[in-house]
Amino acid sequence: MKTTPAQKWWQTAVFYQIYPRSFADGNRDGIGDLAGMRSRLDYLKDLGIDALWLSPHYPSPMCDCGYDVSDYIGVAPEYGTLDEFKQFLDEAHQRSIRVILDLVLNHTSDQHAWFQESRSSLDNPKRDWYIWKKGKDGQPPNDWSSTFGGPAWEHDPLTDEYYYHFFFKSQPDLNWHNPQVREAMWNVVRFWFRLGVDGFRLDAVGTIFEDERWRDNKLPYTVDDMHAFSKAAHTPAEQRQVHRKWMKLFEKQVDLPGVHPLMQELRRVVDEFNDRVLVGETEDISFYGSGDDELHLSFNFPLMHTRLITPAWVRANQAARLAALPPDAWPCNTLGNHDSSRMISSFGDGEHDRELAEVNLAMLLFIKGTPFLYNGEEIGMTDYLISDINQIRDPLSNHIYNLEIKSGTDSQEAALIAARHGRDICRTPLQWKNAPNGGFCPEGVTPWLPVNPNYAQGINVEQQLADPSSLLQAYRLLLGVRKQNPALQAGEYQPVLTGSRSVLAFTRTAPGQTCLVAINYTPKNRTVRVPELNRVSRVILASKTGGHPSTGGKLVLQPYEVWVGELSGA
Repeated sequence: MKTTPAQKWWQTAVFYQIYPRSFADGNRDGIGDLAGMRSRLDYLKDLGIDALWLSPHYPSPMCDCGYDVSDYIGVAPEYGTLDEFKQFLDEAHQRSIRVILDLVLNHTSDQHAWFQESRSSLDNPKRDWYIWKKGKDGQPPNDWSSTFGGPAWEHDPLTDEYYYHFFFKSQPDLNWHNPQVREAMWNVVRFWFRLGVDGFRLDAVGTIFEDERWRDNKLPYTVDDMHAFSKAAHTPAEQRQVHRKWMKLFEKQVDLPGVHPLMQELRRVVDEFNDRVLVGETEDISFYGSGDDELHLSFNFPLMHTRLITPAWVRANQAARLAALPPDAWPCNTLGNHDSSRMISSFGDGEHDRELAEVNLAMLLFIKGTPFLYNGEEIGMTDYLISDINQIRDPLSNHIYNLEIKSGTDSQEAALIAARHGRDICRTPLQWKNAPNGGFCPEGVTPWLPVNPNYAQGINVEQQLADPSSLLQAYRLLLGVRKQNPALQAGEYQPVLTGSRSVLAFTRTAPGQTCLVAINYTPKNRTVRVPELNRVSRVILASKTGGHPSTGGKLVLQPYEVWVGELSGA
Protein backbone atom coordinates (compact mmCIF):
# COMPACT_ATOMS: atom_id res chain seq x y z
CA MET A 1 0.00 0.00 0.00
CA LYS A 2 1.30 3.45 -0.92
CA THR A 3 1.10 5.95 1.91
CA THR A 4 2.63 9.28 2.76
CA PRO A 5 5.06 9.16 5.70
CA ALA A 6 2.75 11.06 8.05
CA GLN A 7 -0.18 8.67 7.66
CA LYS A 8 -1.06 6.05 10.27
CA TRP A 9 -2.34 2.66 9.15
CA TRP A 10 -5.84 3.46 10.41
CA GLN A 11 -5.97 6.61 8.26
CA THR A 12 -5.36 4.75 5.00
CA ALA A 13 -7.15 1.49 5.88
CA VAL A 14 -10.59 0.37 4.76
CA PHE A 15 -12.39 -1.22 7.72
CA TYR A 16 -15.01 -3.97 7.44
CA GLN A 17 -17.36 -4.72 10.31
CA ILE A 18 -18.05 -8.38 11.02
CA TYR A 19 -21.13 -9.32 13.02
CA PRO A 20 -19.72 -12.65 14.29
CA ARG A 21 -23.01 -14.44 14.86
CA SER A 22 -24.06 -13.90 11.25
CA PHE A 23 -20.85 -13.92 9.22
CA ALA A 24 -19.87 -17.56 8.64
CA ASP A 25 -20.77 -20.79 10.44
CA GLY A 26 -17.66 -22.95 10.68
CA ASN A 27 -18.91 -25.75 12.93
CA ARG A 28 -22.33 -26.30 11.31
CA ASP A 29 -24.50 -25.32 14.29
CA GLY A 30 -26.32 -22.36 12.72
CA ILE A 31 -24.25 -19.71 14.52
CA GLY A 32 -21.35 -17.79 13.03
CA ASP A 33 -18.02 -18.39 14.74
CA LEU A 34 -14.26 -17.86 14.68
CA ALA A 35 -13.68 -20.92 12.50
CA GLY A 36 -16.07 -19.48 9.93
CA MET A 37 -14.39 -16.08 10.04
CA ARG A 38 -10.96 -17.65 9.68
CA SER A 39 -12.11 -19.60 6.63
CA ARG A 40 -13.15 -16.36 4.90
CA LEU A 41 -9.99 -14.32 5.47
CA ASP A 42 -8.83 -14.87 1.91
CA TYR A 43 -12.19 -13.61 0.65
CA LEU A 44 -11.73 -10.45 2.72
CA LYS A 45 -8.13 -10.01 1.55
CA ASP A 46 -9.19 -10.38 -2.10
CA LEU A 47 -12.02 -7.92 -1.53
CA GLY A 48 -9.42 -5.33 -0.52
CA ILE A 49 -10.08 -5.05 3.21
CA ASP A 50 -7.28 -3.73 5.44
CA ALA A 51 -8.86 -4.00 8.90
CA LEU A 52 -11.73 -5.79 10.63
CA TRP A 53 -13.98 -4.60 13.43
CA LEU A 54 -15.59 -7.48 15.31
CA SER A 55 -18.85 -6.89 17.12
CA PRO A 56 -18.69 -8.43 20.63
CA HIS A 57 -17.23 -11.92 20.70
CA TYR A 58 -17.14 -12.17 24.52
CA PRO A 59 -19.08 -14.64 26.70
CA SER A 60 -22.59 -13.29 27.13
CA PRO A 61 -26.12 -14.48 28.00
CA MET A 62 -27.10 -12.66 24.77
CA CYS A 63 -29.83 -10.55 26.34
CA ASP A 64 -28.63 -7.75 24.05
CA CYS A 65 -26.95 -9.72 21.29
CA GLY A 66 -23.53 -9.75 22.97
CA TYR A 67 -23.45 -6.18 24.27
CA ASP A 68 -24.17 -7.63 27.72
CA VAL A 69 -20.68 -8.93 28.47
CA SER A 70 -20.20 -11.52 31.23
CA ASP A 71 -16.42 -11.91 30.81
CA TYR A 72 -14.22 -9.29 29.12
CA ILE A 73 -11.19 -11.53 28.67
CA GLY A 74 -12.88 -14.59 27.20
CA VAL A 75 -14.57 -15.84 24.04
CA ALA A 76 -18.21 -16.90 23.82
CA PRO A 77 -18.24 -20.73 23.66
CA GLU A 78 -20.52 -20.69 20.61
CA TYR A 79 -17.84 -18.70 18.79
CA GLY A 80 -14.88 -20.81 19.86
CA THR A 81 -12.03 -20.58 22.36
CA LEU A 82 -9.36 -18.05 23.21
CA ASP A 83 -6.82 -20.21 21.37
CA GLU A 84 -9.04 -20.14 18.29
CA PHE A 85 -9.25 -16.36 18.60
CA LYS A 86 -5.44 -16.18 18.68
CA GLN A 87 -5.30 -18.35 15.57
CA PHE A 88 -7.82 -16.09 13.80
CA LEU A 89 -5.84 -12.99 14.81
CA ASP A 90 -2.54 -14.49 13.69
CA GLU A 91 -3.95 -15.54 10.32
CA ALA A 92 -5.50 -12.11 9.79
CA HIS A 93 -2.15 -10.47 10.54
CA GLN A 94 -0.40 -12.86 8.13
CA ARG A 95 -2.64 -11.37 5.43
CA SER A 96 -1.85 -7.80 6.58
CA ILE A 97 -5.36 -7.41 7.96
CA ARG A 98 -5.65 -5.60 11.30
CA VAL A 99 -8.31 -6.50 13.88
CA ILE A 100 -10.11 -4.24 16.34
CA LEU A 101 -12.67 -5.34 18.93
CA ASP A 102 -15.80 -3.86 20.43
CA LEU A 103 -15.23 -2.56 23.96
CA VAL A 104 -18.35 -2.07 26.06
CA LEU A 105 -17.34 0.36 28.79
CA ASN A 106 -20.69 1.61 30.05
CA HIS A 107 -22.13 -1.60 31.49
CA THR A 108 -21.69 -5.32 31.98
CA SER A 109 -24.13 -8.21 31.95
CA ASP A 110 -26.00 -8.81 35.18
CA GLN A 111 -24.39 -12.28 34.97
CA HIS A 112 -20.86 -10.86 35.17
CA ALA A 113 -19.00 -12.01 38.31
CA TRP A 114 -18.45 -8.37 39.26
CA PHE A 115 -22.18 -7.66 39.39
CA GLN A 116 -22.95 -10.95 41.12
CA GLU A 117 -20.62 -9.86 43.90
CA SER A 118 -21.91 -6.29 43.89
CA ARG A 119 -25.53 -7.29 44.41
CA SER A 120 -24.75 -9.91 47.07
CA SER A 121 -24.69 -7.47 50.02
CA LEU A 122 -24.55 -3.80 50.94
CA ASP A 123 -20.98 -4.14 52.23
CA ASN A 124 -19.50 -6.31 49.48
CA PRO A 125 -16.14 -4.89 48.27
CA LYS A 126 -17.58 -4.58 44.74
CA ARG A 127 -20.82 -2.90 45.83
CA ASP A 128 -19.54 0.47 44.60
CA TRP A 129 -18.49 -0.96 41.23
CA TYR A 130 -22.05 -0.31 40.07
CA ILE A 131 -24.58 2.47 40.68
CA TRP A 132 -26.88 1.65 43.57
CA LYS A 133 -29.43 4.01 45.14
CA LYS A 134 -32.20 3.81 47.69
CA GLY A 135 -35.72 4.33 46.40
CA LYS A 136 -38.00 7.25 47.27
CA ASP A 137 -41.35 6.39 48.85
CA GLY A 138 -41.37 2.93 47.32
CA GLN A 139 -40.44 4.29 43.87
CA PRO A 140 -37.17 4.48 41.91
CA PRO A 141 -34.59 7.13 42.92
CA ASN A 142 -35.68 9.42 40.06
CA ASP A 143 -37.84 9.48 36.94
CA TRP A 144 -35.14 8.62 34.40
CA SER A 145 -35.91 6.28 31.50
CA SER A 146 -33.90 3.47 29.98
CA THR A 147 -33.20 4.13 26.32
CA PHE A 148 -34.76 0.75 25.49
CA GLY A 149 -37.98 1.45 27.38
CA GLY A 150 -39.21 1.43 30.96
CA PRO A 151 -37.48 3.02 33.95
CA ALA A 152 -33.69 3.24 34.18
CA TRP A 153 -33.78 1.67 37.63
CA GLU A 154 -34.32 -1.94 38.67
CA HIS A 155 -35.24 -2.88 42.23
CA ASP A 156 -33.13 -5.67 43.72
CA PRO A 157 -35.03 -7.35 46.59
CA LEU A 158 -31.90 -8.87 48.14
CA THR A 159 -30.62 -5.51 49.40
CA ASP A 160 -33.78 -3.42 48.84
CA GLU A 161 -31.93 -0.94 46.60
CA TYR A 162 -32.13 0.03 42.93
CA TYR A 163 -29.36 -0.30 40.36
CA TYR A 164 -29.10 2.00 37.36
CA HIS A 165 -29.15 0.78 33.74
CA PHE A 166 -29.18 3.06 30.72
CA PHE A 167 -29.90 0.09 28.47
CA PHE A 168 -31.77 -3.13 29.37
CA LYS A 169 -32.16 -4.13 33.02
CA SER A 170 -29.81 -7.05 32.27
CA GLN A 171 -27.07 -4.44 31.60
CA PRO A 172 -26.24 -2.66 34.89
CA ASP A 173 -24.09 0.45 34.48
CA LEU A 174 -20.58 0.45 35.91
CA ASN A 175 -19.61 3.21 38.34
CA TRP A 176 -16.75 4.93 36.56
CA HIS A 177 -16.12 7.22 39.53
CA ASN A 178 -14.61 4.17 41.24
CA PRO A 179 -10.85 3.95 40.50
CA GLN A 180 -10.99 0.16 40.92
CA VAL A 181 -13.43 -0.07 38.01
CA ARG A 182 -11.13 2.02 35.86
CA GLU A 183 -8.09 -0.08 36.64
CA ALA A 184 -10.00 -3.33 36.02
CA MET A 185 -11.18 -2.12 32.61
CA TRP A 186 -7.79 -0.71 31.66
CA ASN A 187 -6.34 -4.14 32.42
CA VAL A 188 -8.90 -5.60 29.99
CA VAL A 189 -7.54 -3.22 27.35
CA ARG A 190 -3.97 -4.26 28.13
CA PHE A 191 -4.91 -7.97 27.96
CA TRP A 192 -6.17 -7.75 24.38
CA PHE A 193 -3.36 -5.45 23.25
CA ARG A 194 -0.76 -7.87 24.62
CA LEU A 195 -2.52 -10.58 22.62
CA GLY A 196 -1.94 -8.50 19.50
CA VAL A 197 -5.31 -6.80 18.92
CA ASP A 198 -4.92 -3.55 16.98
CA GLY A 199 -7.53 -1.37 18.67
CA PHE A 200 -11.07 -0.95 19.92
CA ARG A 201 -14.34 0.48 18.78
CA LEU A 202 -15.86 1.98 21.93
CA ASP A 203 -19.55 1.26 22.38
CA ALA A 204 -21.92 4.07 23.50
CA VAL A 205 -19.13 6.37 24.68
CA GLY A 206 -21.46 9.17 25.75
CA THR A 207 -23.46 7.12 28.27
CA ILE A 208 -20.67 6.46 30.77
CA PHE A 209 -21.49 9.26 33.23
CA GLU A 210 -24.73 10.68 34.63
CA ASP A 211 -25.83 13.87 36.37
CA GLU A 212 -24.28 13.48 39.84
CA ARG A 213 -27.22 15.24 41.51
CA TRP A 214 -29.60 12.60 40.14
CA ARG A 215 -32.25 15.22 39.43
CA ASP A 216 -35.65 14.28 37.99
CA ASN A 217 -36.37 15.10 34.36
CA LYS A 218 -39.93 16.18 35.23
CA LEU A 219 -41.08 15.58 31.66
CA PRO A 220 -44.64 14.62 30.69
CA TYR A 221 -43.47 11.72 28.51
CA THR A 222 -41.23 8.63 28.65
CA VAL A 223 -39.20 6.53 26.23
CA ASP A 224 -42.22 4.32 25.60
CA ASP A 225 -44.20 7.41 24.62
CA MET A 226 -41.48 8.19 22.09
CA HIS A 227 -42.41 5.06 20.13
CA ALA A 228 -45.93 6.39 19.63
CA PHE A 229 -44.58 9.85 18.81
CA SER A 230 -42.27 8.39 16.17
CA LYS A 231 -45.07 6.44 14.51
CA ALA A 232 -47.15 9.61 14.26
CA ALA A 233 -44.31 11.79 12.88
CA HIS A 234 -44.75 11.92 9.11
CA THR A 235 -43.25 15.26 8.10
CA PRO A 236 -39.64 16.40 8.57
CA ALA A 237 -40.82 19.04 11.04
CA GLU A 238 -42.63 16.41 13.11
CA GLN A 239 -39.56 14.16 13.01
CA ARG A 240 -37.36 17.02 14.22
CA GLN A 241 -39.76 17.61 17.08
CA VAL A 242 -39.52 13.95 18.08
CA HIS A 243 -35.71 14.20 17.98
CA ARG A 244 -35.80 17.25 20.27
CA LYS A 245 -38.04 15.41 22.73
CA TRP A 246 -35.65 12.45 22.67
CA MET A 247 -32.60 14.63 23.37
CA LYS A 248 -34.41 16.38 26.21
CA LEU A 249 -35.31 13.04 27.77
CA PHE A 250 -31.66 12.02 28.15
CA GLU A 251 -29.86 15.30 28.76
CA LYS A 252 -28.99 14.23 32.34
CA GLN A 253 -27.77 10.81 31.23
CA VAL A 254 -25.67 11.31 28.09
CA ASP A 255 -22.55 13.25 27.04
CA LEU A 256 -21.65 14.59 30.49
CA PRO A 257 -18.28 16.39 30.81
CA GLY A 258 -16.63 13.61 32.82
CA VAL A 259 -16.31 11.48 29.69
CA HIS A 260 -13.48 13.63 28.33
CA PRO A 261 -10.96 13.12 31.16
CA LEU A 262 -11.88 9.43 31.13
CA MET A 263 -11.10 9.17 27.42
CA GLN A 264 -7.80 10.95 28.04
CA GLU A 265 -6.99 8.40 30.73
CA LEU A 266 -7.85 5.55 28.37
CA ARG A 267 -5.73 7.13 25.64
CA ARG A 268 -2.72 7.12 27.97
CA VAL A 269 -3.26 3.37 28.47
CA VAL A 270 -3.54 2.83 24.72
CA ASP A 271 -0.36 4.82 24.13
CA GLU A 272 1.53 2.31 26.27
CA PHE A 273 1.37 0.20 23.11
CA ASN A 274 2.51 0.98 19.57
CA ASP A 275 0.24 1.71 16.65
CA ARG A 276 -3.17 1.08 18.24
CA VAL A 277 -6.42 2.86 17.44
CA LEU A 278 -9.55 3.98 19.34
CA VAL A 279 -12.78 4.46 17.39
CA GLY A 280 -15.75 6.01 19.17
CA GLU A 281 -19.43 5.27 18.61
CA THR A 282 -20.26 8.94 18.81
CA GLU A 283 -20.89 11.71 16.32
CA ASP A 284 -19.65 14.28 18.84
CA ILE A 285 -16.34 15.47 17.42
CA SER A 286 -15.31 16.89 20.78
CA PHE A 287 -14.25 13.35 21.71
CA TYR A 288 -11.17 13.76 19.54
CA GLY A 289 -9.96 15.96 22.38
CA SER A 290 -7.38 18.65 21.83
CA GLY A 291 -3.91 17.88 20.63
CA ASP A 292 -4.81 14.28 19.73
CA ASP A 293 -5.35 13.09 23.31
CA GLU A 294 -8.68 11.23 23.22
CA LEU A 295 -10.16 9.18 20.34
CA HIS A 296 -8.35 8.62 17.06
CA LEU A 297 -11.58 8.32 15.05
CA SER A 298 -15.22 9.29 15.56
CA PHE A 299 -17.96 8.20 13.15
CA ASN A 300 -19.49 10.79 10.83
CA PHE A 301 -23.02 9.56 11.55
CA PRO A 302 -24.66 12.74 10.17
CA LEU A 303 -23.69 11.53 6.68
CA MET A 304 -26.23 8.70 7.17
CA HIS A 305 -29.07 10.90 8.41
CA THR A 306 -30.94 11.22 5.13
CA ARG A 307 -33.28 9.14 3.02
CA LEU A 308 -31.49 9.76 -0.28
CA ILE A 309 -27.85 10.67 -0.65
CA THR A 310 -27.32 13.49 -3.14
CA PRO A 311 -24.30 15.55 -4.23
CA ALA A 312 -25.65 18.54 -2.30
CA TRP A 313 -26.07 16.43 0.83
CA VAL A 314 -22.50 15.12 0.67
CA ARG A 315 -21.03 18.56 0.00
CA ALA A 316 -22.93 20.09 2.92
CA ASN A 317 -21.92 17.26 5.22
CA GLN A 318 -18.26 17.49 4.26
CA ALA A 319 -18.19 21.26 4.59
CA ALA A 320 -19.63 21.12 8.10
CA ARG A 321 -17.71 18.07 9.29
CA LEU A 322 -14.25 18.98 8.01
CA ALA A 323 -14.55 22.57 9.24
CA ALA A 324 -15.54 21.41 12.72
CA LEU A 325 -12.78 18.81 13.19
CA PRO A 326 -9.90 19.73 15.52
CA PRO A 327 -6.62 20.39 13.67
CA ASP A 328 -5.11 16.96 14.39
CA ALA A 329 -8.32 14.96 13.85
CA TRP A 330 -8.89 12.53 10.99
CA PRO A 331 -12.40 11.95 9.54
CA CYS A 332 -14.20 8.61 9.69
CA ASN A 333 -17.16 7.83 7.42
CA THR A 334 -19.72 5.05 7.16
CA LEU A 335 -23.14 4.32 5.68
CA GLY A 336 -24.16 1.26 7.68
CA ASN A 337 -23.64 -0.93 10.72
CA HIS A 338 -25.31 -3.55 12.91
CA ASP A 339 -27.78 -1.00 14.35
CA SER A 340 -29.07 0.58 11.15
CA SER A 341 -30.87 -0.49 8.00
CA ARG A 342 -28.62 -1.95 5.35
CA MET A 343 -27.10 0.55 2.98
CA ILE A 344 -29.04 -0.55 -0.08
CA SER A 345 -32.33 -0.45 1.85
CA SER A 346 -31.56 2.92 3.41
CA PHE A 347 -30.41 4.79 0.31
CA GLY A 348 -31.87 2.94 -2.65
CA ASP A 349 -34.80 4.23 -4.69
CA GLY A 350 -36.36 0.86 -5.55
CA GLU A 351 -35.40 1.19 -9.21
CA HIS A 352 -31.68 1.94 -9.36
CA ASP A 353 -30.59 0.30 -6.10
CA ARG A 354 -27.59 -1.47 -7.63
CA GLU A 355 -26.33 1.70 -9.29
CA LEU A 356 -26.86 3.87 -6.22
CA ALA A 357 -25.01 1.33 -4.08
CA GLU A 358 -21.99 1.65 -6.37
CA VAL A 359 -21.91 5.45 -6.49
CA ASN A 360 -22.45 5.68 -2.72
CA LEU A 361 -19.54 3.31 -2.18
CA ALA A 362 -17.34 5.42 -4.46
CA MET A 363 -18.31 8.51 -2.49
CA LEU A 364 -17.53 6.78 0.80
CA LEU A 365 -14.15 5.48 -0.38
CA PHE A 366 -12.98 8.64 -2.13
CA ILE A 367 -13.96 11.49 0.22
CA LYS A 368 -11.46 12.31 2.94
CA GLY A 369 -11.40 9.92 5.88
CA THR A 370 -11.31 6.31 6.99
CA PRO A 371 -14.23 4.31 5.53
CA PHE A 372 -16.07 1.60 7.47
CA LEU A 373 -18.08 -1.02 5.55
CA TYR A 374 -20.60 -3.48 7.00
CA ASN A 375 -20.53 -7.19 6.19
CA GLY A 376 -22.86 -8.18 3.37
CA GLU A 377 -23.25 -4.74 1.82
CA GLU A 378 -20.72 -5.71 -0.84
CA ILE A 379 -23.27 -8.11 -2.38
CA GLY A 380 -26.23 -5.77 -1.87
CA MET A 381 -27.83 -7.54 1.08
CA THR A 382 -31.10 -5.87 2.04
CA ASP A 383 -33.17 -5.52 5.19
CA TYR A 384 -35.29 -8.59 5.93
CA LEU A 385 -38.49 -8.19 7.91
CA ILE A 386 -39.05 -11.29 10.00
CA SER A 387 -42.82 -11.54 10.36
CA ASP A 388 -42.90 -14.33 12.95
CA ILE A 389 -42.42 -12.90 16.44
CA ASN A 390 -41.08 -16.29 17.56
CA GLN A 391 -38.14 -15.93 15.17
CA ILE A 392 -37.22 -12.42 16.26
CA ARG A 393 -34.12 -12.32 18.45
CA ASP A 394 -33.70 -8.61 19.16
CA PRO A 395 -35.05 -7.79 22.65
CA LEU A 396 -35.80 -4.26 21.46
CA SER A 397 -38.21 -5.69 18.89
CA ASN A 398 -39.85 -7.82 21.56
CA HIS A 399 -40.35 -4.74 23.72
CA ILE A 400 -41.90 -2.83 20.81
CA TYR A 401 -44.13 -5.82 20.03
CA ASN A 402 -45.48 -5.81 23.58
CA LEU A 403 -46.14 -2.06 23.40
CA GLU A 404 -48.07 -2.54 20.17
CA ILE A 405 -50.13 -5.40 21.58
CA LYS A 406 -51.00 -3.27 24.64
CA SER A 407 -52.16 -0.48 22.34
CA GLY A 408 -54.52 -2.87 20.53
CA THR A 409 -52.50 -3.56 17.38
CA ASP A 410 -53.21 -6.88 15.62
CA SER A 411 -50.47 -9.43 16.45
CA GLN A 412 -49.32 -9.87 12.84
CA GLU A 413 -49.07 -6.12 12.29
CA ALA A 414 -47.40 -5.73 15.68
CA ALA A 415 -44.72 -8.24 14.67
CA LEU A 416 -43.99 -6.32 11.44
CA ILE A 417 -43.76 -3.03 13.30
CA ALA A 418 -41.46 -4.64 15.86
CA ALA A 419 -39.24 -6.06 13.13
CA ARG A 420 -39.16 -2.76 11.23
CA HIS A 421 -38.04 -0.81 14.31
CA GLY A 422 -35.64 -3.47 15.60
CA ARG A 423 -32.16 -4.53 14.56
CA ASP A 424 -32.63 -8.07 13.28
CA ILE A 425 -33.39 -6.61 9.85
CA CYS A 426 -29.69 -5.88 9.25
CA ARG A 427 -28.21 -8.80 11.19
CA THR A 428 -29.42 -11.76 9.13
CA PRO A 429 -26.76 -14.30 8.10
CA LEU A 430 -24.41 -13.46 5.27
CA GLN A 431 -25.44 -15.05 1.97
CA TRP A 432 -22.53 -17.03 0.57
CA LYS A 433 -24.14 -19.05 -2.22
CA ASN A 434 -27.42 -20.06 -3.88
CA ALA A 435 -27.96 -23.01 -1.57
CA PRO A 436 -30.14 -23.83 1.46
CA ASN A 437 -29.65 -21.20 4.18
CA GLY A 438 -27.73 -19.13 1.64
CA GLY A 439 -24.69 -21.33 2.28
CA PHE A 440 -24.32 -19.80 5.74
CA CYS A 441 -24.94 -23.18 7.38
CA PRO A 442 -25.79 -26.62 5.97
CA GLU A 443 -29.24 -27.76 4.89
CA GLY A 444 -31.12 -29.21 7.87
CA VAL A 445 -29.46 -26.82 10.33
CA THR A 446 -31.56 -23.91 11.61
CA PRO A 447 -29.65 -20.62 11.48
CA TRP A 448 -29.89 -18.42 14.57
CA LEU A 449 -31.79 -15.84 12.48
CA PRO A 450 -33.68 -16.65 9.27
CA VAL A 451 -31.69 -16.07 6.07
CA ASN A 452 -33.12 -13.55 3.62
CA PRO A 453 -34.56 -15.69 0.79
CA ASN A 454 -33.28 -13.27 -1.84
CA TYR A 455 -30.00 -15.21 -1.74
CA ALA A 456 -31.64 -17.23 -4.54
CA GLN A 457 -31.96 -14.07 -6.67
CA GLY A 458 -28.24 -13.53 -7.14
CA ILE A 459 -27.62 -11.78 -3.83
CA ASN A 460 -24.86 -14.14 -2.75
CA VAL A 461 -21.09 -14.17 -2.88
CA GLU A 462 -20.53 -17.21 -5.09
CA GLN A 463 -22.65 -16.00 -8.00
CA GLN A 464 -21.36 -12.43 -7.81
CA LEU A 465 -17.75 -13.57 -7.84
CA ALA A 466 -18.50 -15.25 -11.17
CA ASP A 467 -20.28 -12.18 -12.62
CA PRO A 468 -17.99 -9.38 -13.87
CA SER A 469 -20.87 -6.88 -13.69
CA SER A 470 -21.90 -7.67 -10.10
CA LEU A 471 -21.90 -5.29 -7.18
CA LEU A 472 -19.25 -7.41 -5.47
CA GLN A 473 -16.91 -6.94 -8.44
CA ALA A 474 -17.58 -3.19 -8.33
CA TYR A 475 -16.56 -3.20 -4.65
CA ARG A 476 -13.32 -4.99 -5.49
CA LEU A 477 -12.60 -2.55 -8.30
CA LEU A 478 -13.27 0.59 -6.27
CA LEU A 479 -11.36 -0.67 -3.25
CA GLY A 480 -8.43 -1.40 -5.54
CA VAL A 481 -8.53 2.10 -7.04
CA ARG A 482 -8.42 3.62 -3.57
CA LYS A 483 -5.55 1.39 -2.48
CA GLN A 484 -3.45 2.21 -5.55
CA ASN A 485 -3.74 6.00 -5.32
CA PRO A 486 -2.28 7.82 -2.32
CA ALA A 487 -4.34 10.96 -2.94
CA LEU A 488 -7.57 8.97 -2.51
CA GLN A 489 -6.34 7.66 0.84
CA ALA A 490 -4.58 10.63 2.37
CA GLY A 491 -5.25 13.68 0.23
CA GLU A 492 -6.92 16.94 1.19
CA TYR A 493 -10.49 17.34 -0.04
CA GLN A 494 -11.68 20.27 -2.18
CA PRO A 495 -15.21 20.36 -3.65
CA VAL A 496 -15.71 21.13 -7.34
CA LEU A 497 -19.00 21.94 -9.15
CA THR A 498 -20.43 23.19 -5.87
CA GLY A 499 -23.80 24.03 -7.36
CA SER A 500 -24.49 20.76 -9.16
CA ARG A 501 -27.52 18.73 -8.11
CA SER A 502 -26.51 15.80 -10.33
CA VAL A 503 -22.76 15.34 -10.05
CA LEU A 504 -20.57 15.08 -6.98
CA ALA A 505 -17.10 16.30 -7.93
CA PHE A 506 -14.04 17.01 -5.82
CA THR A 507 -10.28 16.83 -5.81
CA ARG A 508 -8.02 14.97 -3.38
CA THR A 509 -4.45 16.26 -3.15
CA ALA A 510 -1.52 14.51 -1.46
CA PRO A 511 2.23 14.97 -1.90
CA GLY A 512 2.99 13.76 -5.42
CA GLN A 513 -0.58 13.24 -6.62
CA THR A 514 -3.87 15.06 -7.19
CA CYS A 515 -7.00 13.20 -8.24
CA LEU A 516 -10.25 14.58 -9.64
CA VAL A 517 -13.35 12.51 -8.79
CA ALA A 518 -16.69 12.93 -10.60
CA ILE A 519 -19.74 10.81 -9.69
CA ASN A 520 -23.00 11.00 -11.65
CA TYR A 521 -25.88 10.44 -9.21
CA THR A 522 -28.58 10.35 -11.92
CA PRO A 523 -29.95 7.93 -14.56
CA LYS A 524 -29.12 10.43 -17.33
CA ASN A 525 -25.97 11.52 -19.12
CA ARG A 526 -24.43 14.54 -17.44
CA THR A 527 -21.79 16.88 -18.84
CA VAL A 528 -19.10 18.08 -16.46
CA ARG A 529 -17.26 21.30 -17.28
CA VAL A 530 -14.50 22.34 -14.91
CA PRO A 531 -11.03 23.80 -15.55
CA GLU A 532 -9.41 20.89 -13.68
CA LEU A 533 -10.30 18.58 -16.59
CA ASN A 534 -7.71 20.37 -18.74
CA ARG A 535 -5.02 19.05 -16.39
CA VAL A 536 -5.95 15.36 -16.60
CA SER A 537 -2.81 13.35 -17.37
CA ARG A 538 -4.26 9.91 -16.80
CA VAL A 539 -7.72 8.36 -16.49
CA ILE A 540 -7.60 6.15 -13.40
CA LEU A 541 -11.21 4.95 -13.57
CA ALA A 542 -14.14 5.41 -15.91
CA SER A 543 -16.72 2.89 -14.77
CA LYS A 544 -18.96 3.27 -17.84
CA THR A 545 -17.21 5.08 -20.69
CA GLY A 546 -13.51 4.49 -20.35
CA GLY A 547 -13.23 7.95 -21.86
CA HIS A 548 -10.84 10.87 -21.56
CA PRO A 549 -12.12 14.45 -21.20
CA SER A 550 -12.17 16.54 -24.33
CA THR A 551 -10.12 19.64 -24.93
CA GLY A 552 -11.86 22.55 -23.28
CA GLY A 553 -12.46 20.93 -19.93
CA LYS A 554 -15.57 18.87 -20.75
CA LEU A 555 -16.45 15.33 -19.73
CA VAL A 556 -19.66 13.41 -20.48
CA LEU A 557 -20.62 11.04 -17.68
CA GLN A 558 -22.99 8.19 -18.38
CA PRO A 559 -25.77 7.33 -15.88
CA TYR A 560 -24.36 6.50 -12.44
CA GLU A 561 -20.80 6.67 -13.70
CA VAL A 562 -17.81 6.96 -11.38
CA TRP A 563 -14.86 8.73 -12.97
CA VAL A 564 -11.40 9.40 -11.49
CA GLY A 565 -8.53 11.16 -13.21
CA GLU A 566 -5.02 12.11 -12.15
CA LEU A 567 -4.08 15.76 -12.66
CA SER A 568 -0.73 17.01 -13.83
CA GLY A 569 1.22 19.59 -11.88
CA ALA A 570 0.47 17.99 -8.48
